[in-house]
Amino acid sequence: MRVAFVGKGGSGKTTMSALFARYLASQGGPVVIVDADINQHLALVLGVEDPPEPLGSRLTEIKELLRGDNPRIPSAQAMVKTTPPGRGSRLLTFKDLATSEFAITTPEGLRLMATGPFSEDDLGVACYHSKVGAVELLLNHLVDGAGEYVVVDMTAGADSFASGLFTRFDLTFLVAEPTRQGVSVYRQYRDYAADYDVPLAVIGNKVHSPSDIDFLHSQVGDDLLTWMEHSSAVRAMEQGHRFSLDDLEPTNADALAILRKHLDAQAKDWARFGRQTEEFHLRNARSWANAKTGLDLADQIDPEFVYGGRPTT
Repeated sequence: MRVAFVGKGGSGKTTMSALFARYLASQGGPVVIVDADINQHLALVLGVEDPPEPLGSRLTEIKELLRGDNPRIPSAQAMVKTTPPGRGSRLLTFKDLATSEFAITTPEGLRLMATGPFSEDDLGVACYHSKVGAVELLLNHLVDGAGEYVVVDMTAGADSFASGLFTRFDLTFLVAEPTRQGVSVYRQYRDYAADYDVPLAVIGNKVHSPSDIDFLHSQVGDDLLTWMEHSSAVRAMEQGHRFSLDDLEPTNADALAILRKHLDAQAKDWARFGRQTEEFHLRNARSWANAKTGLDLADQIDPEFVYGGRPTT
């Protein structure tokens, strides 16, 4: 199952991503967690001193791996962030992703990947979505199953909608503080996602009182799945102190269990996944990618390819 964490900058989505991934691992679930935020803080929250090598710096290698023997893709240079898999492409199992050289192991046994921050050469000239494109390509080629978890900490606000990456997930958790600013991002995300059948659930965060919960209920309605109360244990973790899930307050531990139950209840919809992969590829091809590559990238779509099929070995 793939799950994204989104929300306003400062809402706590990176912390929630890390807590949820830790909880899944504590329950025996294999987890890959990906930092796809422009502000790369996930490694720090997970207690990793040396973050993984940025996926964005290995993009050509990732493309070479994924294109495999697909005759519709003559070279890595012909691939863009939305290029869909087809017959001959290298499809990935969850194990392939978890054991990839692009991932490192955190102190708690999670496998961590990161898009990477801007480099010196990027400043003033590069778009961050070129780095996030590596994550989109990996998810496009991933055939994952029940009980296998990919957790992605997305970039803040509605910036996720600048690519088709927001449709690559079985569920999106939106982290919202009980403020007008927090719920405004929820409304923006809800409205943008409405036409794409993107399952969305809201996690209230930094809740101090019943009035905070009442406010969230009044603003997001039934989309409010659960909430995290203000936590001294989480604050200590964010300050660099030793942390264990056992330190969490019981109500907050219960909230993590609710998140997993809701995620596990989602149905894997490979038909939607394939349809939207191809839709966003065509959009990008017409908008900029055909001109950049000098090719008609609509030809990369393989009408006989079945999404969710058996990965290559």
